[in-house]
Amino acid sequence: MQKLPDFRLETHFSQWEFKARYHMTASDAESMSLSGLLSYASDEDRNAFETLWLGYTETFGAPDLRATIAGTFETRSADDILCFAGASEGIYAANTVLLDKDSHAIVVTPNYQSHETLPGKICEASGVPLDPDDNWSLDIDRIAAEIRPNTKLVTINFPHNPTGAILPLERYMALIDLCRHHGIWILHDEIFNGLGPTGTQHLPFITDVYERGLSLGVTSKSYGLPGLRIGWIACQDREVLSQMERLKHYLSIANSGPSERLANIALKNREALLARTCAIVDENLPKWDAFFARHADLFDWVRPDGACMGFPRYKGVEGVEAFCAQLVEQSGVLFLPSTIYASELTPTPTDRFRLGFGRKGLDEGLAALEAHLQRNHPN
Repeated sequence: MQKLPDFRLETHFSQWEFKARYHMTASDAESMSLSGLLSYASDEDRNAFETLWLGYTETFGAPDLRATIAGTFETRSADDILCFAGASEGIYAANTVLLDKDSHAIVVTPNYQSHETLPGKICEASGVPLDPDDNWSLDIDRIAAEIRPNTKLVTINFPHNPTGAILPLERYMALIDLCRHHGIWILHDEIFNGLGPTGTQHLPFITDVYERGLSLGVTSKSYGLPGLRIGWIACQDREVLSQMERLKHYLSIANSGPSERLANIALKNREALLARTCAIVDENLPKWDAFFARHADLFDWVRPDGACMGFPRYKGVEGVEAFCAQLVEQSGVLFLPSTIYASELTPTPTDRFRLGFGRKGLDEGLAALEAHLQRNHPN
């Protein structure tokens, strides 16, 4: 593989995530303390954490954790699960195993950068943009038009980062039928599944409905537990999982034992944790609705379908890059300008920014944002 470029989003966060006073662009839900998570644990699981032997863990992941993860799917078992040190390791492993220099891959844009950069460094890649005028949906005919005889992988992500869009079910199933016809793998980044306003209709996990589907999950986003660094891929093809496990020998080798115990507790209490994070979304999202209604002269806002982030348009004359830079430097409010999501494969929006609404403390950030607009954009 060729040398990888800087990861724009992570480089931006490296500079500002822990310096900005108001982190208003987070894609993860509100986290909790160790004691808060342990309050959900059974006596048996708490004892397993507190008496844990701090040696190496199994490369595939602890058997009981894999069984718990499998229980979040309709049709999978522990043998269909491979754990990773976060979702990014899974993205790397899937692309490296499924693709070679003679392959072709298709990715949607805009995207989380590694979904584009990694296949693009291994083989030829094509992009298909989501349509902002169609609720950021995906045109399946455009996917079909990009398919070549050597196309091996299509990568999608719904709820989508950064727009929060969810693909309509009929288009999702049409994409699966298309890829099944051509024998193409689908890597579905499903790390925001379960997160959104109460009542959000999420798509079925790809591995439950497609024999060549890879479901990427993690504790970081919907569960609000990024500090655990536990991710996974579920797949019906156990040979592919085995190849990714052997690649993992060159990466993390094995996960953190304490994190595996804590992830097992979290996923055993999946419904309670998701209800907690979705309740925060329910509280915060109307506040953004009201904010954008007050400032329709500066912003275009469409409520996202799911997850805890949106991608509004900024209409100020200075442009979104200058707006976001001035905002964090002067007022300590952090957003991600859409230039972070620039693609080498297709045009992407240049007038939008990512905001988040999955964490507590939104009122303070909104007050700082309002004050900034009063100083810099008086009516």
